[in-house]
Amino acid sequence: THRIVVEYSSFPAGGLGGLTVGLLPPRPADMQAHAAQVAASADVAVLVLGSNPDWESEGRDRQSFELPGAQRSLVEAVVAANPQTVVVLNCGSPVATDWAERVPALLQLWYPGQAGPEALADVLAGRRDTGGRLPTTWPRRLEDDPAFLHYPGERGEVVYGEGIFVGYRGYEKTRTEPAFCFGHGLSYAEFEFGEVQLSSATISAGDELEVRVPVHNRSECNGSEVVQVYVRDLEASVARPEKELKGFVKLKLAPGESSEALVRLDSRAFSFWDPQQGKWLAEPGRFEILVGRSSGDIRSRAEVELEGA
Repeated sequence: THRIVVEYSSFPAGGLGGLTVGLLPPRPADMQAHAAQVAASADVAVLVLGSNPDWESEGRDRQSFELPGAQRSLVEAVVAANPQTVVVLNCGSPVATDWAERVPALLQLWYPGQAGPEALADVLAGRRDTGGRLPTTWPRRLEDDPAFLHYPGERGEVVYGEGIFVGYRGYEKTRTEPAFCFGHGLSYAEFEFGEVQLSSATISAGDELEVRVPVHNRSECNGSEVVQVYVRDLEASVARPEKELKGFVKLKLAPGESSEALVRLDSRAFSFWDPQQGKWLAEPGRFEILVGRSSGDIRSRAEVELEGA
C-alpha cells in the first residue's frame, strides 16, 4: 500500500481542475531483445508504434516530438534483426522519423478506430490500396516547423508570427526539406501523369478555369491517386507562398486504365486577402498552374494570364 498526497490550487485562474493517476505494470527487462528475436525468425516483421491519450490528446500539447517511451530503440533493434520490417504508426500528429530511411515500408494510421486492425490487415495483404495522403507536412526536426520561433509565446499570449507561411508554405519559403511533404502518399499501383491542359491561356476576372490532366495506371494493381492542383502567383505585389493548393480530385483506376482529372478554379483560387481594402484581391498578371502528387512532387505545369482585377 502506498499513500499518495496531492496538493492542488486553482489560483489565479480558477475554474475546474483534475488529476489523472495511472500505473504501468511490471515489464520484463528483455522485452526488446524478445521482439528482435521474434522478428529475426519471421519473413517479414510488422511493428506497430504510436501514442495514446496518455501522450497525445485534444486541449494540450505533446511534451516531445519523439515517439513515447523506448519506441525509437525498439525500431532500431527490430530493423537490425530483420531488414524486411514494416513500421505502422498509429498517432494523430507528426513524430520524429529520422529512422524511416532504414525501413522499407512505413504506414500511417491516424487512429482509425475499432475497425482499424481489419483495415490494416487488408492494406498489408494487398487486398486494399493505400489511398490516403498527408494533410500536413512532417518535419525532420521540430525546429524546422514554421511556428517553432513563435510558439508557445510569452506571458499567456501566442503570436502567430508565421502569418500566411504555415505548413508547407513555410517550408517552401525557407527552402527547408521536410521528412514527408504535404499531400504525400504511396500506392501499390504506379501512375503516369500526362501534360496539364487549361481551358484557356487567358482568363478575365470572374471567369472559371478548367484544369485537366490525363492519368494512367501503368501497373498490374488496382489503385487510387490524388491529383493535386497548386497555383503560383508569378507577379504578386505582396509576399505570397511559392504555391498554394487550390483543388484536388481522387481517381480510382484498374490496371492499364486511364482517366482524366478535372479541377475547376474560380477567381478565389488566384486571390489573396488584402487587409488594407478588407477584401479578397486577384491581381492581373501571370499565374502558374502546377499539377502533381504532393507539394514536393509536381508532374506538370502551365501558365495562365489573368486580365483585370
